[in-house]
Amino acid sequence: MSKQLVFASANENKVVEVAQKLGGSMSLLSLNTIGCLVDIPETGATLEENAIQKARYVWHNFQLDCFADDTGLEIEALNNEPGVYSARYAGPQKSSNDNINKVLANLKSIANRNARFRTVICLIVEGQEYLFEGVVEGQIAHTPIGDSGFGYDSIFVPSGGSKSFAQMTLEEKNTISHRALAISKLANYLQSVG
Repeated sequence: MSKQLVFASANENKVVEVAQKLGGSMSLLSLNTIGCLVDIPETGATLEENAIQKARYVWHNFQLDCFADDTGLEIEALNNEPGVYSARYAGPQKSSNDNINKVLANLKSIANRNARFRTVICLIVEGQEYLFEGVVEGQIAHTPIGDSGFGYDSIFVPSGGSKSFAQMTLEEKNTISHRALAISKLANYLQSVG
């Protein structure tokens, strides 16, 4: 297996977060690094389908070992919305502030604020596909708290804690987050086949 791995993401925040989690075991390349400047379609009805679709796009077009993730915020009282539509919940502009405002508006009169973040990763190595999942349970805050992180981090408070993801350092978040859990499973697999 190559010591280079493409992370099928153009979100540099995610690339930095994942690179830190993987440590120095691999050279992590982003879509920008390999010259993939297209917005890879995500037309799946599930997180799994989207992760597979993105990874297959990179594999078929660049023939490079790669992985892709898809993450969704699933809110119990909203029938697990926004789920697979998390990035574009408030519209195609993919605005985190608009998405957060829509979630908070939809939960305005609802007491049940249980939610979970779920990440699914599809890894393709030498044409073989593998899936990994990470889940973290938590609650939706009544107002955004903190200014680190991205996406819904400012309104998600993991179970057992008092801080939102946006109040945590990257190191703190990387010990408990959904993406960190999925990346740990990916890293363990990569080390086992090393």
